[in-house]
Amino acid sequence: MSSTAPDASVLPKAPWKSLFNQHISKMESPEFVLGTVAAAPQGSTVPYVPRVRYCIFRGFWTELPENKHNDAERNPKVYESDCPTFTTDVRMEKVGQLFGTGAGHAESNEQTQGSGGGGPIEAVYWVKEAGTQWRIKGKAYVVGNDIEENEDSSGVRTVKSEVCKRMRVLDQEKEKDWSWSRELTASFGNQSPGIKGSFKAPPPGRPTTEAHDDKNLELGAKVDDLHDEVARKNFRLVIIVPESVEQTDLSDPSKARRYLYTFDESARANAGWRTQELWP
Repeated sequence: MSSTAPDASVLPKAPWKSLFNQHISKMESPEFVLGTVAAAPQGSTVPYVPRVRYCIFRGFWTELPENKHNDAERNPKVYESDCPTFTTDVRMEKVGQLFGTGAGHAESNEQTQGSGGGGPIEAVYWVKEAGTQWRIKGKAYVVGNDIEENEDSSGVRTVKSEVCKRMRVLDQEKEKDWSWSRELTASFGNQSPGIKGSFKAPPPGRPTTEAHDDKNLELGAKVDDLHDEVARKNFRLVIIVPESVEQTDLSDPSKARRYLYTFDESARANAGWRTQELWP
C-alpha cells in the first residue's frame, strides 16, 4: 500500500484512547449502541428519523485483536489508528443508511453493495465496571470485498481517502506490504464460526413466507472457511472515523466530570484533539 497516511510523529495517539481501551477491556462483551439516520417514511413531517441498535466493538482499525483461532494471514504492524470498528451484514438496514446519508447519497440498493458510505453516526458505550459512559460522534465507512479490486469506484476512493487521514504510520519500510483486503479477511477470521455463519442466514427483515435461496442460506450455520463465498459476499467491516468523543465519568458522584475531546487537525500538539472539562 502506498503511503497516504500522516506520519505517526505528526499525529500521535488520541488522548482518550488508552483509557477507552482500558475500560472496554473490563466489559464481558464490548457492546455499544449505534445510532444512524434514515430517510423518513413518505408523508412524514420530518425528512429524517433516528435508528438505533446494539453492535459489538471489534477493535481499532489496523489493530486487529489477537485470536489464536484465526488462521487468516495477518498484515505487518505498519499502522495504528483511533478508529473503532464493528462488523455487519450488507443486507442490514444500517448499511443503506450509511450510504444514503453519506456524501455520495446512494439512492439504490445496487449503490450500497461495495465499499463506501460515510454517513453520520453516534456510538454510545456504557462501561458499568468503570462507571463511565463513552459517546463517539463521527462518520462511518463500509469496507467490502471491492476495497482493492475496484480502484475506480468512488466509494473505494472515499473510504481510503477519509480513513487514511487517520492512520498513523509505524513502519514506513513495510507500508508496501500492507493490504486492505488482507485486513478485511483477517477481520472476518476473527469472528466465531457461529458469527461467520450468520452471514449465511436468510435475508434479515424479510418475511419468512417469502422465497429465498434456501440451498445456501440457513439459520444457525457455522463457517470455518475464510473465503466462504456466500458469507464473504454479505460480510462488511465498518470503520468509525470519530469527530468528537465524550467521556462521562460517574464513578464518584462527588467528583463526576464530562470530558469532551474534539478532533481538530490544527491541534498538532495534542494529537489533533482539543479537550474540554465539563460538568456531567
